[in-house]
Amino acid sequence: MWLHRRQTLFALSALVAGAACGFTPAYGPDGGASVLQNNLRVAAPERRDGFLIAQRLEDRFGRNDGGRYVLTVTPTIQRQGLATSVEGTTNRFQLTGRADFELRDKEMDSVVRQGRVTDFTGFSATGSTVATLAAERDAAARLMVILANQIVDRLVISAGGLPE
Repeated sequence: MWLHRRQTLFALSALVAGAACGFTPAYGPDGGASVLQNNLRVAAPERRDGFLIAQRLEDRFGRNDGGRYVLTVTPTIQRQGLATSVEGTTNRFQLTGRADFELRDKEMDSVVRQGRVTDFTGFSATGSTVATLAAERDAAARLMVILANQIVDRLVISAGGLPE
């Protein structure tokens, strides 16, 4: 009983402290990221990885081909073998991904944000050829989602100073 009251008291005090410090939700009416919401077109290479990363970014920001901002993303993937068997076959692979991004304001014709995100995923190659190819495609898709989420985080954190 006492523990429940302490947790409730702590939660209420954290809520009051958050409201007192001027906290506003990122996508709220006064939040910095609301400038990007449904005001952004994603430009990515016409490859599978470009499609996957653009799809995730559009899921998070919305799609607007006539929006004020253009987000250009260039993903790259490198494959590296990690584990080999005694016979010399590779049993585990790592995909290392990098995505360079640039947010351009079309009205001012200038780059307002740019950066690079990196991460990795892995997959096993112990099954059949078809299973290995499916595992690699799945790992690449997961990697593009991870990179897109990192781009979203960077843009949301730094969106406060963007022109409306």
